[in-house]
Amino acid sequence: MAEKATYTHGHHASVLRVHNQRTALNSAAFLLPHLKPHMKILDIGCGPGTITVDLATYVPEGHVTGLEMVGDVLVGARALAESRGITNIDFVTGDANSLAYDDETFDVVFCHQVLQHVADPVAILREMKRVCRNGGIVAARESDYSVFMWYPELPGLRRWQELYDQVARKNGGEPNAGRHLHVWARRAGFDVQDVESTVSSWCFAKPDEIKWWSGAWQERILQPAFARGALEGGFATEDELKQISGVWKEWGEHEDALISIPSAEVVCRKH
Repeated sequence: MAEKATYTHGHHASVLRVHNQRTALNSAAFLLPHLKPHMKILDIGCGPGTITVDLATYVPEGHVTGLEMVGDVLVGARALAESRGITNIDFVTGDANSLAYDDETFDVVFCHQVLQHVADPVAILREMKRVCRNGGIVAARESDYSVFMWYPELPGLRRWQELYDQVARKNGGEPNAGRHLHVWARRAGFDVQDVESTVSSWCFAKPDEIKWWSGAWQERILQPAFARGALEGGFATEDELKQISGVWKEWGEHEDALISIPSAEVVCRKH
């Protein structure tokens, strides 16, 4: 099988700037208590590798493999690992629909903000389960775009939320993946008692955080990966995309600006 959905965000510099802020602590804290020094980990959809490299420090006697469909992104991931002196790590290209690993290869198989962008998240979870050893863990974290919260309540941001939903679904994904995650895990073959569900949230309220998030979406909504989907789907015009970009700028300049981004998480035990 090969992935049929289109990645809504693309890999523009404005997207990678956001992904580069992700760490094991701010994006995989739910998984960290389960890690042991000797573990072998597969990080699916690792992107620029910031979480992946962090995870390697938690398994100094083990190994971490970061897997990504877009090979160009891995140049930065490898450079990051080298700059930090992390050697128990490698990065490979591959499609999570058909992992090139034997059954029961890894102690932990993890993905972060990936399943919302794929055509068949249950099939990918089944593959993750297949390459996870008995007694190991399959873990995932997914946001839910419909429950983003921000201040001030600018009408244009609700329009952005609606537009993102339309484009993501046109691309074959599920933008509200968080609420489905525990169900997908059970459909992938995990018993209900073996699925531990939690929810955590990013919260950006400091001036530098607001400037960073606002600036990223001012650019991202106008970049081809997103704009093409909006225009080809007939969901928005170029003028409206520019207007929404301007709303993100207005939001970012507000002294009381805040945004909260909740994500659901699952830790699934394989027996």
